[in-house]
Amino acid sequence: MKRLPTIALALALFLIFPNVYSQDVIVFKGGQEGHKIYRIPAIISLPNEDLIAFAEGRVNGSDDYGDVNLVMKRSKDFGFTWSELKMLVDYDSLQAGNPAPVVDMFDPDYPEGVIYLFFNTGNNHEYDIRMNRGVREVWVMKSFDLGETWEEPENITEQTHHPNNPAFNPAYTSQEDWRHYANTPGHAFQFQEGKYKGRIFVAANHSKGDPKDNFSEYQAHGFFTDDHGKTYGISESISYPGSNESIAAELPNNRMIMSIRNQKGDVRQRILAFSSDGGETWDSEEFEDELPDPVCQGSINSLTDSNGRFTLVHANNADTANRNNLTVKFSYDEGKTWPKSILIDGVEDPGKSAYTAYSDLVAPKENMIGIIYEKNNYTEIVYKWIKWVY
Repeated sequence: MKRLPTIALALALFLIFPNVYSQDVIVFKGGQEGHKIYRIPAIISLPNEDLIAFAEGRVNGSDDYGDVNLVMKRSKDFGFTWSELKMLVDYDSLQAGNPAPVVDMFDPDYPEGVIYLFFNTGNNHEYDIRMNRGVREVWVMKSFDLGETWEEPENITEQTHHPNNPAFNPAYTSQEDWRHYANTPGHAFQFQEGKYKGRIFVAANHSKGDPKDNFSEYQAHGFFTDDHGKTYGISESISYPGSNESIAAELPNNRMIMSIRNQKGDVRQRILAFSSDGGETWDSEEFEDELPDPVCQGSINSLTDSNGRFTLVHANNADTANRNNLTVKFSYDEGKTWPKSILIDGVEDPGKSAYTAYSDLVAPKENMIGIIYEKNNYTEIVYKWIKWVY
């Protein structure tokens, strides 16, 4: 009897068995393709069902600052195989990181879709920038052919950030005195319906003023565009001191949700913030005890099936002590409760290592969820998919 190819067999099993998930598929592996370490993954699905995965390629090691490049790979088979690495941004010995991709499907001039890739650059270590001895900037680059080629990056710092460092740039004189700054990490999103249909929202965070104990000068926020990247607005900041890396998703009825890391670490849970005006202001902010967290990044995505039923999907390390036990949880009531969970990966005792760390979620087709994540103490970034049924 003729055997099915591996991919066809895997897809067949996926359709038959509930909650089937794939074995690890390595997307980026440290020590290969010109970089000692790869970190901070992000992933999007394209209109043609290709997947594009982005990451920071750290040339010399794990340090957040230094020779850090933006890289990408493409999959044409739902994540079972991946292309060779493509370099997107290389600023020599300076960092380019925190990739936050999104596909604009509502630009009338480009009905096939435009990919936006938001990212940050920095000219010093995080602590030095918190001391205002350096600047983090915000950039966007676009692709009009689904990631085959890319336009030159555009600096949008003055529209999305409030730096006060005129020695670096005479225009950077904001009294807000924002210093360190980072997008997401993970994907950005675009509102698909309702009053804010077409708005692109990028979750972010910043430090404000001089450093404080336990990173309490940090606050999460976001920025957005309603005119396909011509202009940008900045959201209200989250009120919790120490609110840090964040990621957002659309909710029904013109609402949205943002999931946020608590950098202070005094409460080992995700902070959830809700907005009813497209992310301009926040109606409520609260710690979610059903989403324990070890002070790490998380991911969130919203799904609607062919019957119009809405689901929120959240991924993070469901462990208050270690970066371990990466778990996907599902909410059927717009983030009020999280009754279903699937353990993606973890070990009984990770020791001092981070067995699982940063992740990002994608929905390449109905009933399929993909997750890309850091594994084995940041030595590799892998991809898995799981079956999703409402």
